[in-house]
Amino acid sequence: MSSTALPPAPVVVGIDVATAAVRVVCVDAAGRVAAQARAALPAPVRGPGGTSEQDAGAWWPATAGALRRATGELPGGGREVVAVAVSATSGTLVPADSAGAPLGPALMYDDRRAADLNSLAQEAGSARWKDLGLTVGPTAALGRLAWCVRAYGASAVRHVLHTPDLLGRHLTGGPVPTDWSHALKTGYDPRAGGWADEVFDALGVPAALLPQVAAPGTAAGSVCRAAAAETGLPEGCSVRLGMTDGCAGQLATGAVSPGQFVGVLGTTYVLKGVARELPLDPSGAVYSHRHPDGWWLPGGASSTGGEALAATDPADLPRLDAAAADRGPASCVSYPLRRDGERFPFVSGVARGFLLGSPADDADHHRADLEGVAFVERLALERLSALGVAVTGPLYAAGGGSRSDLWNRIRATVLDRPLRVARRAETAFGAALLAATGTLHADLTTAAATMTPDPGHEVLPVPAERAALDASYGRFREELATRGWL
Repeated sequence: MSSTALPPAPVVVGIDVATAAVRVVCVDAAGRVAAQARAALPAPVRGPGGTSEQDAGAWWPATAGALRRATGELPGGGREVVAVAVSATSGTLVPADSAGAPLGPALMYDDRRAADLNSLAQEAGSARWKDLGLTVGPTAALGRLAWCVRAYGASAVRHVLHTPDLLGRHLTGGPVPTDWSHALKTGYDPRAGGWADEVFDALGVPAALLPQVAAPGTAAGSVCRAAAAETGLPEGCSVRLGMTDGCAGQLATGAVSPGQFVGVLGTTYVLKGVARELPLDPSGAVYSHRHPDGWWLPGGASSTGGEALAATDPADLPRLDAAAADRGPASCVSYPLRRDGERFPFVSGVARGFLLGSPADDADHHRADLEGVAFVERLALERLSALGVAVTGPLYAAGGGSRSDLWNRIRATVLDRPLRVARRAETAFGAALLAATGTLHADLTTAAATMTPDPGHEVLPVPAERAALDASYGRFREELATRGWL
């Protein structure tokens, strides 16, 4: 009697091109990670005038190497991969020639060299940006695109590529569309479904320079023979469009349906979620990406968050958390902003951190800082509510700050809403969900429901602390208003 070995279960691959490294994750249809790998990237070179550059020529070798190691760990050596998608930092661009080869370094997401051109872009497209609820800030990719044309010359620059566009060319052997998420800050209008032509005309950018745009998760091409040889991916497997790192990280938590939101507590606090209609925030604090299924992804990023604890020795955090938990609500009110200016949930270039009252000791001060970030989170949810955005059910929690049980309890109590601590929030995993859309699963909603089946544990509010925290939040909000920031 003979037996035939079953073929390996199909998997999809998500690629995250972050600032410091490329991360690759191989995931099956149930969301199980079958293999993963990473490869370092050269540090960005930051210089006078806010320039920020990285060697774009390093992206593909790092990506191919990480893919080769990850596919080599799979039971089928990579034969089981059915699709791959790439996510990257929002607004990173590289000028390229007619063959798609970089003409110079990539201009990173935080590069400010084109701030003056972005001011012109804001003015030229003011009516469009108002309808879209978007502001063209100093670091927007739109101005950098125009800068590339002026710096290299229209005859030399034939393409200005986002990171996934460049990698897509390597993967498929030819040009690929860009997704409407990476294109948002480059001047694409996802509401109208086209580029802001009047803005590019005003900046002297040829229309031929602008790529075709499609929805995240849609097919962009197939892996070519050369890429298959370098990466271990099977020739012909589908290349799907990704989303920016922030959006992909949101998808990874499972928050993909209207009303679902995730609060990511990393160095800064970021709130992202799904709304059926496009909210318009006149202040510019809230802006929206387009959901792959046509809904909207409103959110914003605060200038505070985990950075509130930057001066605290990490080794001392368990002691402070324990002492702060025993103490209960703080005796003072903190707005732990460690830099100048705030961008969400309100916009103020003159905002500064403050402390109302004198803490009894270091544990009391620590507790006040934790509460202050939770107050920012509550104000953010109130801002969304004022814009007509419904947030339903528990708030998903992610980021390094969500590992603190005390902080989670404080946040849940301040919000008077359960927190659901997400199991995953990695960009590469979110990219894998997009790779699974239309391949392993019919759509993104099905992919997320199937591949993120564990919603994470819930953290409930503490009723005994609710009144004290409500009172402190009232003082916090009143102080912001008194200072003219609200």
